[in-house]
Amino acid sequence: MVTTKIDLESSVKDALDWNPQVDTRHVAVSAEGGAVTLSGYVPTFLAKVRAVNTAEGVFGVKAVADELEVRLQKPFEKDDSAIAESIVRVFETNVDLAKFNLKAKVAGGHVTLTGIVDWNFEREEAQRAVTRILGVSLILNDITVKPRGTATEVQTQIANALTRHAVLEARQIHVVTSENKAILSGHVHSLDEARVARTAAWYAPGITQVEDHILIEP
Repeated sequence: MVTTKIDLESSVKDALDWNPQVDTRHVAVSAEGGAVTLSGYVPTFLAKVRAVNTAEGVFGVKAVADELEVRLQKPFEKDDSAIAESIVRVFETNVDLAKFNLKAKVAGGHVTLTGIVDWNFEREEAQRAVTRILGVSLILNDITVKPRGTATEVQTQIANALTRHAVLEARQIHVVTSENKAILSGHVHSLDEARVARTAAWYAPGITQVEDHILIEP
């Protein structure tokens, strides 16, 4: 079990080094009370996302502060018009996204996504698809989810989804819905479990916002 600052920093560094998809040559790790900060720089936005996800999966990590900078190297550089054209192609050829009128604004490698989708997984899929495009250094996801269903119905569906999930002790997680927002509280053992709970809430029809008050208690 991770019990000290040094142990936690070492565990996160080991996890980053172990993952062949993460370039750790210029990444520094610091920890304080279960909160981990990643600093330094990586060559692509995808590398940044992978580094953060890897750190969040380490036992004992309660929060990750992402201070990583994306420094695009020459093989990964693209001008904004080329990035925008790549985004259009990705959206048009993605079976989950092609039916929606999604828009992307690109400025200096920073991408802002807008539009309306039916489910949060479609919103997340749009961001995942753009994350893999060369030249992207930052993504702001302003895509919204179409609201539908009553608060009571949604609350029941979320509670049932949490109960079905094998890795969660659903009795430790409480759900309250307000209009199209799900509010989660209680405690879990890791950031991965918290992510599973949030995902379960997002899968409920019509949820447009998830407010997470879940505590991490390893």
